[in-house]
This record gives sequence, structure tokens and C-alpha cells, in this order.
Amino acid sequence: MTETATATRRRIAVVLFNLGGPDGPGDVKPFLFNLFNDPAIIGLPGIVRTPLARLISSRREKSAQANYALMGGGSPLLPGTQAQAEGLEARLRAVLPDADVRAFVCMRYWRPLTEQVAAAVCAFAPDEIVQLPLYPQFSTTTTGSSLKLWRKTYRGPGRSRTVCCWPVAGGWIEAQARAVAAKLAEAGERPVRVLMSAHGIPEKLVAGKGDPYQEQVEATCAALAARLELGRRGDRWDVCYQSRVGPLKWLGPATPDAIAKAAADGVGVVLTPVAFVSEHIETLVELDVEYAELAHELGVTPYLRAPAVGTAPDFIAELAHAVEDALRRDGVEPHGPGCRADWAACPRTCERRAA
Repeated sequence: MTETATATRRRIAVVLFNLGGPDGPGDVKPFLFNLFNDPAIIGLPGIVRTPLARLISSRREKSAQANYALMGGGSPLLPGTQAQAEGLEARLRAVLPDADVRAFVCMRYWRPLTEQVAAAVCAFAPDEIVQLPLYPQFSTTTTGSSLKLWRKTYRGPGRSRTVCCWPVAGGWIEAQARAVAAKLAEAGERPVRVLMSAHGIPEKLVAGKGDPYQEQVEATCAALAARLELGRRGDRWDVCYQSRVGPLKWLGPATPDAIAKAAADGVGVVLTPVAFVSEHIETLVELDVEYAELAHELGVTPYLRAPAVGTAPDFIAELAHAVEDALRRDGVEPHGPGCRADWAACPRTCERRAA
């Protein structure tokens, strides 16, 4: 294709948002500072929040470094997300051959940070932008924070659309179902309980701020259970929440408590992460090391963990569908069914109220 033809092609930028993670031991403290200095995480005025974030990041640096050391010193989240971006870009170029499509990875708390990615997208000079968070379920602490900073930062060209959530998107559910089914087959005839574990958030965000996260997590889990026909098979499944920190009451039951309940009931566990699409510290350390040790201590056998969907073809194809659908409409919308209730923090609800 000639340079002139390339220059006249429709330019589409897809911005993939995720949490981010330190590349090495020296990045752990500044990564933690960025995390805890986010007002979506600690909702205090900056004059209080910033020194508190410095204190927390200093106190947690060594223990966090020890956890990242179990993964080679840094987080695998960036290379995993880059692989997803490459797969999505290839898929979109196949289905949109007349467009110049670029997928940009944008991390909230570590490189590539929002300012860097916004500059790269601006240099690409897109005609259209699709903002696509890699958080399946919307929360003010994840998607909300990432999108807010992007809107504040990006000043380049391009007609923009936003995918706010995709909790029951078909390819996402299918990719998870395949991973869980493989672990159920590995368990064989041994009795097991499927535990669907999501990252927790404080209950007050749901009750007080109208965060739809819990509802959407439960929708994901119900769709996954239906796809696997768990009720028809007689298998029990439960929703649970991991990664609790601080004194506030979080969504429950906690994943360690769900594992203890399985032990008390004399069944094994097949555990699947239902709010993470890539492997990182919450899966490779929390689920595979800490909770596996707990299961061993409690006599839970087997303890099997389904992998995150990663670059599973069904999942990448679904992300491409989300982009194609977004290009056909305006504003902020979910991909597939989103919120079932009128949640105050839902970005689509906020947009419609503002209009």
C-alpha cells in the first residue's frame, strides 16, 4: 500500500486500561504510592491522602517486594496485557481491513502511565478512539479511576466512545468456562466446589456511592455457572472476594472463608478468578501460594485453580466485537448487558443524567 493510501485510511486507536504493576523491586514503592494516592482508593483530601500514601507505601514495600520476588521480582501484568493488545490489534485489522488500527496499553499506577499513553495516542492522530477497560465489571476503584484520569489527560484528536463494562460478554464467559471445565475434568470423580473469586471492595462503595461492581460480579458468576451447567451437574458454586485490606467491612464472603467452608464440608476446590483477565500478583501469589497453603493446612483436596483468560481466542474475539460495537454508536455504553439497576456510579447513568 502506498504512503498516500495509508495516510488516508481511517485511524482507530483502542486504549486498553488496566491496573499496572512494578517492573522490578525498585518500582514497588513508587507503584504502591501511586495506588494509595489515588482518591478512588483513599477518599481523603490530597493534603491528607498524599502523606498517608507515602507512609503506607514505605511500610508495605518490603513485604510487597517479597511477594513480587515469587514472580521473578516484578509483575507479569504488562507483558500479558501487551500480548492481549497484539492479539486484539491483529483481529481488528482482519475485520477492519480499511482501517489503520492501533491498540495502546494504558496502566493506571505504573508504566506506561496515562500521560505517556495519551501523548502516544495524540501522535498517532486517530480519527476515532475506543476506550476499552480490561476490567470486566465496572467499579469506581478501577474503570472509574482509569477513565477519569484519561478524560483529564487526553487533549488530542479523535471521536471517542467508551465501553464501561462487559460482565457477561459471550467470549469472556466462554473462555472462563473452558478453563474451569478443564480443571473439573482434572478433579475427576472427586467432589469439588467451584469458587468464583473476585477482588473485593469496601461495602460502603456499593451501599453509599452506588457502585455496581458487586451486582456485575454476581452476573458474571451466574452466567459462568449457567454455561457450565453447574446446578444441573449437582456441583455447588459460590461467589467470594479476595484481597481485603484495612479496617473497613468488605464484600463477602472472603475467599479464605469460602475455602475453609469447603474444608468443613469435606470437598475440594476449583477456584477461578472472575474479575481478572491476566495473571498477576492476586492470582500467582494470593491464589496460587497463600490460599493454596491455606487449603493444604485445612486438608482441602484437590485445590485447583483455573488460569486467567489471557489471550484465549474466544476472549480476544470478544474484545474485538466490543470495539466494533462501540464504533457504531456514541458515548458510554456497556458491551452486552451492563447494570441491572439504576446505580448512581454507573458512567452511562451519569452521562444520561448530565444530558
